[in-house]
Amino acid sequence: MAQYAELHKIANLRGAGDARPTALQVIRDEGLTGKLTDKVFLITGVSSGLGIETLRSLHTTGAQVIGTVRNVPKGQVKHDGGGKIDLVEMELDSFDSIRKAAKEILTKTGGKLNVVIGNAGVMATPYGKTKDGYETQFGTNHLGHFLLFHFLKDALLSSATPEYSSRYVSLSSMAHIWSTVHLSDYNYEKTPYEPWNAYGQAKTANIWFANSIERHYSSCHLHATSVHPGGIIEGSGLGVHVSEETKQAMFGDPEILRTFKSAEQGAATQVYAAVGREWKDKGGKYLASLAEMGTREEEARKEGMYESANEGYAPWAYDEEGEERLWKESFDMVGLPRE
Repeated sequence: MAQYAELHKIANLRGAGDARPTALQVIRDEGLTGKLTDKVFLITGVSSGLGIETLRSLHTTGAQVIGTVRNVPKGQVKHDGGGKIDLVEMELDSFDSIRKAAKEILTKTGGKLNVVIGNAGVMATPYGKTKDGYETQFGTNHLGHFLLFHFLKDALLSSATPEYSSRYVSLSSMAHIWSTVHLSDYNYEKTPYEPWNAYGQAKTANIWFANSIERHYSSCHLHATSVHPGGIIEGSGLGVHVSEETKQAMFGDPEILRTFKSAEQGAATQVYAAVGREWKDKGGKYLASLAEMGTREEEARKEGMYESANEGYAPWAYDEEGEERLWKESFDMVGLPRE
C-alpha cells in the first residue's frame, strides 16, 4: 500500500509499536469494519501471536472466522463486536488430524469459504519427523497446509465469483533466503540437518505453494500470495526452539531491534493480502511490509537500507520448474491423486 511506504522507510523505524500499521488499522483503512458479514475466513494457528491478531482484525469485518488450534482451551480468546468465531482442533503434523478438521470446517461453514490464511507453523526445531514420517518443519509448514488446501479447495472455488475472488495467503518468512527446497532430499536423509536451513526450505516451499495455486487456479478466481510478516519480538510461539544465544544476537543489536514489530503489526501484511483491494484479482507474489517485494539486490538499493531490514526475495523464490515438481510430488507425499 503506497500510503504506508513512508512509515516503513529505515529512518522511521522505531521497533515494536511504532507508527507502522496494525492489522486492525488495515481493516479500518480499507473501510471493511462490519462490511463482510456474508464472508467466511479460515486461519490456521490462532492460539498465539500473529494468529490471534489476524483473527481479531478479520473478526471486526463481521465475517464468520474459523481458527484452527492444537489446544482448543488455549485458543479461547474473547473478541467483542464482530462476526461468529469457531475454533477447530487440528494438528498440522498429522494427516489424520487435518482430514478430520477439514470435515469439521466444511460442516461449520456449510461448504462456503472465501479466504484461507496458512498462518500456523514451527521454526528451527531439532531434527524430528511428523506422525506421517516427514521432516518436522517441511511436513508441518508445507505438507500440512498443502493437504488442508486440497480438502478445502472445492469450497474456495465454489465460493469464488468475478466480483469477489477467493484467496489463499501463505505465511512465509525472510528466512526463505537460507535455503531453497531440497527437491531430491526433502527429509534430510543425505543433507546434514541444520534447523535454520530446514526452516528456510519450509519457508521457500510456502512461497512456491502460493505461486503454484496462483498458476493453477487464477483463471477460476482463486488467487494466492505469500507473506513475510516481519520479525516479531513477543507473543509468538515460534521461538520455543531458539537458543538464548541466538535470541541475544537478534535482540541485542539496537539496529536490528528497531526493525522488529509487535504481533499486531506483524499480522498487517497477511490481513492486507487476505482482504485488501489491491490483491483481489491477482497473486503469485511475495509480500512484506504491506508491499510487493523485489529481489534482495533491488531492496538493498533502497535509501538507507541495511542487511537486517532487507525483506527482498532470494533468487529461487520464483522457480516455476521447482514449484511444479514440488506441487506434483506433494500430492504423492500426502496420499492424494495428482491433478
